[in-house]
Amino acid sequence: MKRKWIFILLFSMITLVLNAQKLTFRKDGTFKIVQFTDMHYVKGNPQSDSTLLLISRVLDTEKPDMVLFTGDIVTGKPVRESWDNLTKFVIDRKIPFAVTLGNHDHEQGLTREEIARFITSYPYNLNTPSVPGVTGVMNDAIPIYSSENHLNSSAIIYCFDSGAYSTIKGIEGYGWITNDQIEWYKNQSLHYTIQNNFEPLPALAYFHIVLPEYKIAFNDEKNIRYGLKKEEECSPELNSGLFLSMREMRDVMGVFVGHDHVNNYIINYHDIALAYGKFSGWKTTYTPEINGVRVVQLKEGKREFDSWIHELDGTIKYKVSYPADFINPNK
Repeated sequence: MKRKWIFILLFSMITLVLNAQKLTFRKDGTFKIVQFTDMHYVKGNPQSDSTLLLISRVLDTEKPDMVLFTGDIVTGKPVRESWDNLTKFVIDRKIPFAVTLGNHDHEQGLTREEIARFITSYPYNLNTPSVPGVTGVMNDAIPIYSSENHLNSSAIIYCFDSGAYSTIKGIEGYGWITNDQIEWYKNQSLHYTIQNNFEPLPALAYFHIVLPEYKIAFNDEKNIRYGLKKEEECSPELNSGLFLSMREMRDVMGVFVGHDHVNNYIINYHDIALAYGKFSGWKTTYTPEINGVRVVQLKEGKREFDSWIHELDGTIKYKVSYPADFINPNK
């Protein structure tokens, strides 16, 4: 009898954890995501205080269903304690979250693999440490389930490790999403498409380093854009082909990155929204401007989303609906 109750208790605990990790659309058919990026958090540095204040204010105001941290989050020692400080705001509010690493996260004495292992041990984290045969850490396809039966996937959130710096001799600059990661993505996309009666599910992709297509898209005046570009896009010198694969698979409708601190625009390029988050640190880097986040709100059963920038002082900027606000009447 005692064993029976122990089993029931363990089963209940496992079920509770699994349910906490399962993402579902709200009853009104919406799902809200808050993206924090480039926090450059240094524990004990007073200049990082605004970062902590931003997290608290945004989470309490926006009340998201999911949080994404998209790289260059902790850039000072102690690393684990700093991540503890930042994620505590999310964990205490029982908000599921995922992480993609940037090019600076692993520069404080811990490898990307070591960081991934402790991040995935946190309550409410949605990542897996690694995928066998796939470059990088915390590459994930995270389903969002239907508001009606909680069994059918209605949308997908892809997380990619965009690396740090070039790994090819003679090629300078930043890293890129590799061929094996792209093949993994295509397999995941096909899996969910088949499950959905061969119709691609609406999907979003989050990672750190900007794709080369961002610069191409912004420099083409016919593309509709909202927000600001204040520095050149720091993409890798080589184009590994992720954007083309997303266009071919027809599921991803928006890509969200960080990396370039004073860019916060969103632009339509060949029917995929290319967007920056909003720099979420403040005075720990060259960025002199007030910090903030990008918010995305999905709509169940539709290839649509709303998005806006939410700044520390509560200002809302560049609120748009995709694709409605990106249709060029001259095309």
